[in-house]
Amino acid sequence: MTAEIIAIGDELLIGQTINTNAAWIGQECSKIGIRISRSIVVSDDELEILEAVDRALKDADLVLVTGGLGPTKDDITKHALCKYFNTKLVRDEATLKKIQTFFAQRNRPMLDANERQADLPESCTILPNKFGTAAGMWFEKGGSILVSMPGVPYEMKVIVTDELIPRIKERFTLQSIFHKTILTQGIGESFLAEQIFDWENKVRNAGLSLAYLPSPGMVKLRLTSNEGAFREKEIDSYFEELLDRFPEFIFGKENDTLPGVLHRMCIEHGLTMGTVESCTGGAIAQSIIGISGASQFFKGAFVTYANEIKTSLAGVNPESIEKYGAVSAEVAQEMVLGGLDQLEVDLCIATTGIMGPEGETENQQVGTVWVAIATKNTIQTKCFSFGDNRERNILMTVLSALNMARNVVNTNFIEKNKQ
Repeated sequence: MTAEIIAIGDELLIGQTINTNAAWIGQECSKIGIRISRSIVVSDDELEILEAVDRALKDADLVLVTGGLGPTKDDITKHALCKYFNTKLVRDEATLKKIQTFFAQRNRPMLDANERQADLPESCTILPNKFGTAAGMWFEKGGSILVSMPGVPYEMKVIVTDELIPRIKERFTLQSIFHKTILTQGIGESFLAEQIFDWENKVRNAGLSLAYLPSPGMVKLRLTSNEGAFREKEIDSYFEELLDRFPEFIFGKENDTLPGVLHRMCIEHGLTMGTVESCTGGAIAQSIIGISGASQFFKGAFVTYANEIKTSLAGVNPESIEKYGAVSAEVAQEMVLGGLDQLEVDLCIATTGIMGPEGETENQQVGTVWVAIATKNTIQTKCFSFGDNRERNILMTVLSALNMARNVVNTNFIEKNKQ
């Protein structure tokens, strides 16, 4: 079964609201074997809506429409659908009672505009919305199905979960689609593809499809089976093969995050950690404490943005800054050792760099970053050359530093304990 998504709303087109609905719908449809062939956004314009609906119903088995079902005059979706399906609006008493109850429970006045939300196309099947006042609508034409739902995410989601998916499963036999994903950091998409060329041929010859999903600082690898979850163990074995080859790059699977992975490792092995951050301004610490339970292992952070703070808090020698520059391996090492000592932790991360767009020198370009990781027995430093986008450089530094720390924990604590 193929499906198309039509999101309606000027606020989506001008960037005022991000269309998260399409991503969520795509994920849920994929789980049950529905393939999304197209996803578009159209304005709150009747002609635009009618043209999009007509094109989608000719191309897809299922058309999922979100938005334009509110009580205000710019919410015109159901009027456009009445015109397309040659029907009229009629007052649905069951929906009206639900709307009345909705306002009564919240002790809010109910307006005529709210009552009119119970006026629904006569030819549709009504899909109740237990979290809001805009009902979903199910239409059929020429063997295809169109379902219109509110644009409010939690209202749309409950209709999909409670109404749409059960009806689709009951009516159609779907070919199950199964996905599994692993997460890599520290290796670019092109280089990764070159390194796993033989592995990729093997999985494709086995009838599995492989997708590279890059984002700043990360590349996801997704294997897909069109034959359902019974191939899960086979997919796991292929991923285990990759993990054996590239343990320094592969940090997790599915919805894992690097802060979450490091969090689990530190707690499992009784490790404490802290950070000394210059160019990242506390972003590494923030990523860690954003996960509940961080207080069990994370002791604190020094944000040493100015050189004098590097000296007073982290114990960096002023002569090192004068001789090597604040952005250098030597200063990064002194920062991380100072943090290890002052914070009294087992593991410390330090960062110093030029995030841009200003700050370039004769010897160092914007995007130059030094990361240092230290334990009581080891210290590692690495220089990265990112781009000229400040926000992206901070994100890339956070991910790179966390992955370096993960590898240090693996090498110096986990693997040693196994020996």
